[in-house]
Amino acid sequence: MNAPHFWDDQARSNKVMKELKYLKSCVEPFEKTIKKLKELNELLDLSEGDEEFISQIKKELEVIEAEVNATETRSILAGPFDRNNVILSINAGAGGTESCDWASMLLRMYTRWAEANNAKVKLIDMLQGEEAGVKSVTLSIEGDMAYGYLKGEKGVHRLVRISPFDSNKRRHTSFASVDVIPELEDDIEVEINPDDLRIDIFRSSGPGGQSVNTTDSAVRMTHYPTGIVVQCQNERSQLHNRQTAMKILKARLYELKRKEQDEEMSKEYGKKQKIEWGSQIRSYVMHPYSMVKDHRTDTETGNVTRVMDGDLDIFIEAFLRWRP
Repeated sequence: MNAPHFWDDQARSNKVMKELKYLKSCVEPFEKTIKKLKELNELLDLSEGDEEFISQIKKELEVIEAEVNATETRSILAGPFDRNNVILSINAGAGGTESCDWASMLLRMYTRWAEANNAKVKLIDMLQGEEAGVKSVTLSIEGDMAYGYLKGEKGVHRLVRISPFDSNKRRHTSFASVDVIPELEDDIEVEINPDDLRIDIFRSSGPGGQSVNTTDSAVRMTHYPTGIVVQCQNERSQLHNRQTAMKILKARLYELKRKEQDEEMSKEYGKKQKIEWGSQIRSYVMHPYSMVKDHRTDTETGNVTRVMDGDLDIFIEAFLRWRP
């Protein structure tokens, strides 16, 4: 960074700064923990058996233990794209209005998780449900190790509850799928033949607001060879929507290419399961009891409200430690 011409190439210098920030985030927590332990050890020598003093030291040790666990979990994130931002999509499955409402609940859950982890959420595309909730939604989550932490959320999520839409107050089961792909860096090239691409421009849809439904700015891209379809309508500018849609398309094509070339990757990004009974990775039960259980790791908690408020750490850490 002290080189005379370091800042001449803005793109390169930004990449180096990003790398520096990542390396510091790996080293500094470890160094701080060692320093805290030395300080507590010195305090213990001065405590002279004072129970209140020792009790305070134990509380500090509990904090350090949590920090060590977080550092250990972070050390697992060594995949080629774990440091990248993430493109997260939620699609309602079998269950009609119930599933659309469930998809909107998952949207809130991941948004709250992002806020708690100082990550930035950007809405790329959303299709509202006919009566309530959302049929589908795509988000960009920009934050430290966003893909690494959220890659285990890919799969079908199942909800069991007393339906607020059922006048007879019966129990309903709803499904929604979550898809997670890493956002690619600009230096990763993905070739797309313009002849293989169809681009449709249409009028943005939404609940209303200034400049909504007044311009043909929404963009839908269809890639003929793979059948992949992406769309973006959150920006007022057609150009910005086109750029974002192309970015997502490249990410999905790159993911597909990795699946075909790498057998290990194909296990991680296996074929999408049907969004219905028997294919879920996690169940959220609100009635007749409260429980959230991950069916891959057998991790569970009875505090459904806390999980729906974005506290996913117990499941994220369990998946990262379990992942084959």
